[in-house]
Amino acid sequence: MEIKPGTLYVVGTPIGNLEDITFRAIQTLQNVDLIAAEDTRHTGKLLQHFQIKTPQISYHEHNSSSRVPELLEKLTAGNAIALVSDAGMPGISDPGYELIKACIDAGISVVPIPGVSAVITALSASGLPTDKFVFEGFLPPKTHQRREQLEILKIETRTLIFYESPHRLRATLQDFAEVLGMERKIVLGRELTKFYEQFWRGSIGDACKYYQEKEPQGEFTLVVAGLEANKPQLSDEEIVVELKKIMSQKVSRSQASRQLANLTSINRRHIYQIALAIELTDADTEDD
Repeated sequence: MEIKPGTLYVVGTPIGNLEDITFRAIQTLQNVDLIAAEDTRHTGKLLQHFQIKTPQISYHEHNSSSRVPELLEKLTAGNAIALVSDAGMPGISDPGYELIKACIDAGISVVPIPGVSAVITALSASGLPTDKFVFEGFLPPKTHQRREQLEILKIETRTLIFYESPHRLRATLQDFAEVLGMERKIVLGRELTKFYEQFWRGSIGDACKYYQEKEPQGEFTLVVAGLEANKPQLSDEEIVVELKKIMSQKVSRSQASRQLANLTSINRRHIYQIALAIELTDADTEDD
């Protein structure tokens, strides 16, 4: 293939199995002047496997502010540069976006060399609806912020896709259960395309139990069913009626709010604020 001078090539690389690289990606990496890699040691193994001798330069989230001007200067001087991430398509949950946007703003040609993506790989084998989906990347690391984001996504009817690390998986699943409900369907793709690839399918509640007993290992792509379109919408007056029914069963305000939120598409905090204003009767119970 012909490599054009002064062009940034956005090159997709394997997410695990090295054989998933395309012929076009190999040719591009062989013929550009420079490879901008998220981790030169990691990419070095890929280059060595395919006997590619092209020099590398590091480009990652910690040096992107200084590297972008440097790479733009090289591109303006006529160098052809390949941008790669550790796995998958650059610019997806990595700093590649900043360089790509800077090139576009500077009038530098950007050419994608498509390859495998963990998002599409997990979705394609999930068994959940694929016609419409939303990719949210990594959720915030702090519980409060993570739950706030999930509250926004709670009424999303499209399939939801997230990335998650093994050390935060259990906390994220608990937040899914708290905000999205125990019964929502979820598929966990682990170590995609690698030797220990695994797809776990079930409800969020069952996923919580499974990974309490099993130590999470490897990188995860989480595919979560969207809200069922037939879940009811209730007025505030109707919420009061439903809350009173639930609370009459000796259920606390917070638990009743959570139950009703899981049965509807209404924000749990909004339901809880209404619950706080309900006067308790002898049949009701105070919060735990």
